[in-house]
Amino acid sequence: PLLGDQPFLVVNGDIYTDFPFEQLIAAMPAEAGAHLVLVPNPPHHPEGDFNLTELVSDQSGVLAGRLSMTSGGDAMLTYSGIGVYSPRMFEQVPEGVYPLRPLLKAASADGRVSGQPYEGRWEDIGTPERLDVLNQSLIIRS
Repeated sequence: PLLGDQPFLVVNGDIYTDFPFEQLIAAMPAEAGAHLVLVPNPPHHPEGDFNLTELVSDQSGVLAGRLSMTSGGDAMLTYSGIGVYSPRMFEQVPEGVYPLRPLLKAASADGRVSGQPYEGRWEDIGTPERLDVLNQSLIIRS
């Protein structure tokens, strides 16, 4: 009940990106679903998370499609940690800590999860080592 009744944006705190968040204004999730931003698989996660099918471009040229958890080899992409979620997706979740993956799996099986690929700057800085690599690259660029 704390989520309200409007879709909301989630951005993981351990990423660095230049993703144009304004693209998500038009990316409303399906009822009780989600819309995820997916990126090419980083070296530490080569198998990816999801596949996108039925890709089409909107009026502004943003490519989006249906999310699938079916393994697709080279077609697999990694969840970026950026997503827009419908609060209804979480109605049956018990109180306490609960993993997101089972919810996404069920919703994607029902066709309620869309996604868009993003190939711009995105870094997973979830370890001290990866954060240090990013910091060094930013120092070198400035």
